[in-house]
Amino acid sequence: MKPFTKKLVLENGKEFPGYGFGASRNAVCELVFNTSMVGYQEIVSDPTYTDQIVVMTYPLVGNYGFMDEDYESKFPSMGGMVVRECCDAPSNFRYTKTINETFEELDIPGISNVDTRMITRIIRNEGTQKAAIVDIDMSHEEAMELIKNTELRHDQVKSISCKKRWFSRTPNHKWDVVAIDCGIKYSFIRQLNAKGCNVTIVPFDSTPEEILAFNPDGIFISNGPGDPADVAVVGEAIAALRGKLPIFGVDLGHQLIAMTYGAKNDRLKFGHHGANHPVKCLDTDKLEIVTQNHSFVVNEESLADTKLTVTHRNLLDGTIAGVESVEDKVFSIQYQPDCTPEASNTYLFDKFIKLMEEQKNA
Repeated sequence: MKPFTKKLVLENGKEFPGYGFGASRNAVCELVFNTSMVGYQEIVSDPTYTDQIVVMTYPLVGNYGFMDEDYESKFPSMGGMVVRECCDAPSNFRYTKTINETFEELDIPGISNVDTRMITRIIRNEGTQKAAIVDIDMSHEEAMELIKNTELRHDQVKSISCKKRWFSRTPNHKWDVVAIDCGIKYSFIRQLNAKGCNVTIVPFDSTPEEILAFNPDGIFISNGPGDPADVAVVGEAIAALRGKLPIFGVDLGHQLIAMTYGAKNDRLKFGHHGANHPVKCLDTDKLEIVTQNHSFVVNEESLADTKLTVTHRNLLDGTIAGVESVEDKVFSIQYQPDCTPEASNTYLFDKFIKLMEEQKNA
């Protein structure tokens, strides 16, 4: 057996030796796990995973390569990836790069051949914690000191949000939407385009006046990484715009909308990251199997004194997965609507379109 080249060191002191792939640098980040069985390219390029090391619970990663057309962001900023088996010989006529080539190019370190099931159980039982991917030769004491002395960032949205506004247009559009970029996934933009919306993507710190200058029919508040309390400037914009235009928020956007109405957000023990989360729509009693990616959740008690009502609930732990203010034409969800127009939960985009239509005809 060839000698190990890297190791994953957890904040609790446990070590997992393995083989490095991708970037050769060391990395210290928050450690989370993802339960998705497919879509590793979308996970790698999802800005919500900025500065996080992601443990993939599905054992095989890289088997269909990476495709130029399937990225969710232009500059992926994941902190690292931990996998059981790394396949660097993909079988897929569309692939353009292997996982190792992609991670080298993006400067993302990875480690394979570790016990991802044990690591997942540790995170589940002990909660999210800091971890380091380092060279196998680094001593345990050095690695623990590195973890201890590394402060986790709190400016992720600022670092990944666009610096200037940009456009995504569609032929014969009917609606103009401004999307506040807190780390927006391209799939949301494509979904809005598919529904007949021209989308103007603006930086996270855009003022209400700058947003209204585009004369939009509605506002989309995107997903993104980190603590919603760190981007209060977005909440201030939402507070100034609500009631004037329909607003639709997703993930971080959901948490920010709740915050502007006076609700609080709590940090989950290990977050919701991955597919197969059962969510119930309280309006229709229908069950949706969705993908979630967040570490914070709206506090139930704090929501009681606001104008928001709960529309969706996660059936695994009972947490809030959607809220709405009918009066203000504002709604949000704590999961990710599917990327394709044929998906069942794209009805949320239809709801957004309907609110814009009602606003225009009022």
